[in-house]
Amino acid sequence: MTMPRPAITASAIDKWFGEGEARTYALRQVSFEAGFGEMLLIVGPSGSGKTTLLSVISGILRPDGGEVSIDGTSIWALGNDALAEFRLSRIGFVFQDYHLFPRLTTLENVAIPLILRQRDWDSALVEARRYLEVVGLANRAELPPIKLSGGEQQRVAIARAIVSQPDILILDEPTASLDGDTGRGIIEFVRHQVLNDRRCIVIVTHDARIFDLASRILQMEDGKLKGIARGGTP
Repeated sequence: MTMPRPAITASAIDKWFGEGEARTYALRQVSFEAGFGEMLLIVGPSGSGKTTLLSVISGILRPDGGEVSIDGTSIWALGNDALAEFRLSRIGFVFQDYHLFPRLTTLENVAIPLILRQRDWDSALVEARRYLEVVGLANRAELPPIKLSGGEQQRVAIARAIVSQPDILILDEPTASLDGDTGRGIIEFVRHQVLNDRRCIVIVTHDARIFDLASRILQMEDGKLKGIARGGTP
């Protein structure tokens, strides 16, 4: 069996908060690899380190030990400006609460990453409209987010995350605010319409109803990686 080309390599990641006797470890020696073409789920109880790990591998939270490489680039060896540019061009992030701008239209929300990359306004809107079509929301382009259902807002957030064609797509609890059918539908959509052999998707979730959709599942507990399983119940 041919292994996929490594997209994410995390090596001996440590992260702690506080100092001295007050030091609390959020991550202890966490190592794993995810390949292009994979959809990886990170699961575990609250406080197990899932969200901290997500923040470290996405370039948001600097680890206190270890290394993270994205497609061969050691991201925490980059300077602040280079890291910001790397994240903007190579990593798409879908937040649990969507983080859509209420005063902008759906179309304008999707265009934001392109504007940040110095695209002119008109061409950014054309490209954003194309990605709204990808997620099936072209007819919602001129509406503000408040006029959309939770599932529609989640799909807008996904369109915004993939409009700049990132290599890595990261979703934080994407089904937490959705009913079961809608939540599973979102993950099925991501797997069938967004995942490809040039992209790796990482999802933090508590939702056992989507475990079977994963390529692999990482089980976290007390800041440690406790096991890795193929898609299905870990």
